[in-house]
Amino acid sequence: MEPRVQPLPPEEWDDFTRANPYNVFTTLARHPTLYRAWLRFGGALLNGTLPARDRELAILRTAYHSDSAYEWAQHTRLAREAGLTELEIESVRQPDALWPVEDRLVLQVADDLHYAGDLTDATWAALCDRYDEARRIELVMLVAHYRMLALVLRTLRVAIEE
Repeated sequence: MEPRVQPLPPEEWDDFTRANPYNVFTTLARHPTLYRAWLRFGGALLNGTLPARDRELAILRTAYHSDSAYEWAQHTRLAREAGLTELEIESVRQPDALWPVEDRLVLQVADDLHYAGDLTDATWAALCDRYDEARRIELVMLVAHYRMLALVLRTLRVAIEE
């Protein structure tokens, strides 16, 4: 499918975009003010306080629910770097796969937010047992952010890198 917004040409890239020439960046760079603010926000989530494994599980489950091929492609690589196996990555697409309780909780957060736009009291209580307040906020914002990004990527028809 042809992109609705063409990526910024290389001669207009800033230093960050030159170092990270992914279509998500080169496309969103078309709106410099939003792009810079989004990079700071997205960077705060990618380099936040959550364990990398938890972050990538939440993002992959959100990409799955959002049918975001772009996010899936990018974050399978990051999930591997965070220590997830190929079997675990593929199992994210299987809601009834057997997961350790810690992983199941992260996936449940993404499921609850996808299906209800809220967390059940049971999910929230489990989060309170596992994470401090800042990490609870971060996990909810992470899932919400990647849901929003999936909508943007799909609507702008951002192409997956070959």
